[in-house]
Amino acid sequence: MAVLAIAPAAFAASPVGTWEIEMRDSRYRVELCGDGTQLCGTLIWLGNGADNAENLPYLNTLLIDHAQATGPNEWKGDLHLFGQSAGGTITQVGDDEIELRGCVALVICKTYRLFRYAE
Repeated sequence: MAVLAIAPAAFAASPVGTWEIEMRDSRYRVELCGDGTQLCGTLIWLGNGADNAENLPYLNTLLIDHAQATGPNEWKGDLHLFGQSAGGTITQVGDDEIELRGCVALVICKTYRLFRYAE
């Protein structure tokens, strides 16, 4: 009996658009920037408790800061989240899902999921 290995389907969806983080308390505008191959993401909305005096200064600041393409649907660069910065990988894992993985000193790592937000 043969076992079939199924590779993930390639997709042509763009990461450009509005994305909401899995906790549903912040939204980001993701766009191509720099020379048109880099990825930038800006915090554009806070709600559901995150819209407080501590977080409001981060509105309209970069979450994804000119990340460089490293392969199909993948970018590497700096991530900034509410005053914390880390080197990270941004991977578009599906038409409507992006995974952000950031690590500080290659030891402390955290992964977030963003989902395409339909307005």
